Amino acid sequence: GYRFFPVLLGWLIAPLLYLIFLMITRKSLWAFILSFLYVFDNALVTHSRAAMLDSIMIFFCVALIALYFLILHYKDRKNGFPLCSLLFGIIFGCAMATKALALIMVLLWPLLILHLRTDSPKLFALQIPKFNAQKISQFFVLTVAGFLITYVGIWHLHFSMGKTIVDSLPDNGYYQASDEYKALLDVGQVNTPLMLRENLSFLRHYSKGVPALNLCKSDENGSPFYFWPLGGRSINYRWETPDGSYYQYITLQANPAVWGAALLGLFLAFGLLVGSAVISGAKPLKYKNELLIWCGMWVSFMIAVSMIGRVMYLYHYFIPLIFSFIILSYVLLELKQLGALKLTESKKSWIVLLLGVLIFAGFQFYRPLTYYEPIDDASFKKRMILPVWDLRCVNCERESKFALPISGGK
Repeated sequence: GYRFFPVLLGWLIAPLLYLIFLMITRKSLWAFILSFLYVFDNALVTHSRAAMLDSIMIFFCVALIALYFLILHYKDRKNGFPLCSLLFGIIFGCAMATKALALIMVLLWPLLILHLRTDSPKLFALQIPKFNAQKISQFFVLTVAGFLITYVGIWHLHFSMGKTIVDSLPDNGYYQASDEYKALLDVGQVNTPLMLRENLSFLRHYSKGVPALNLCKSDENGSPFYFWPLGGRSINYRWETPDGSYYQYITLQANPAVWGAALLGLFLAFGLLVGSAVISGAKPLKYKNELLIWCGMWVSFMIAVSMIGRVMYLYHYFIPLIFSFIILSYVLLELKQLGALKLTESKKSWIVLLLGVLIFAGFQFYRPLTYYEPIDDASFKKRMILPVWDLRCVNCERESKFALPISGGK
């Protein structure tokens, strides 16, 4: 039962991403193949099949991205615009009620407001923007109302259902609650503003209690944020052996074809943006605003997590990984030439098809670590490609080039 909704919503992410790629590229074949970036990534598949919240959060984040594009499409429609605006607020409330990491998606809100400006087709034009007051008011009221009703409503339902105090838990089951909060719990009453305020305060308390990253610990699964775009570090969730020769693993391991393509897309996107800004006579980018937006989203997330003191893990990169998929799709649209090779639409389609083949091949290569299939040490070692992954079989010595366990592993 615990795995039902993570698996269901993880499965539903695929058609949502197909819709997003279709709205971006307007090419059904490209959208289908680009969806492989999600469907056949071993790390995303492994995590979405577990009883964890990340696939639920990612579903809501991807739904917000889809609604972002739908709002742009329907911004001049009488019925489509208000409906999508309301759904945007509701889905953002669901995302924030799942994990606080989804807060990055709030940046789409001011971006949508900029898209509604009436004075210039340029999103980042320097003049003071002018807006249709009725359109902006409608968007503001519907998104904020949708968010507050959903977010506060979920918390109120949570408080109403929580009747049992388990005294074996910290602070006799009260978790730093104030005396006023405890009194309400003891008589079975609900005060949503008070309870919500204290629960949000507890998030900061909980985060402070999580240890910092220590790569010298022998059992450390965390990783620094700058490892994530390279797929580091892998996490071995479970292993067992039926005969001592073959081992079964469930490992959070990136598909190198997926993560490599995403990283290449980032490099090319930043290269295009910098080149268009500093090279005199360079042709203006057709998708400059789109590249600025999604590269900005990616950079904003990475800056935010770089300031978090607690240990973080590879799966915390899933949201910016989705951003990098979108960036890659715009790079494919933007590129007209690679060196001496002119990229026609036909050649780009062949590149996308080749990417799909590589993604599927990479998925099959790492399939044993995703689906708990028996594998011997020699076969495992063939999959230990990048040192930054710190991928190890049961009988493998740790040979990290970045840190080694110290005495006592502390």
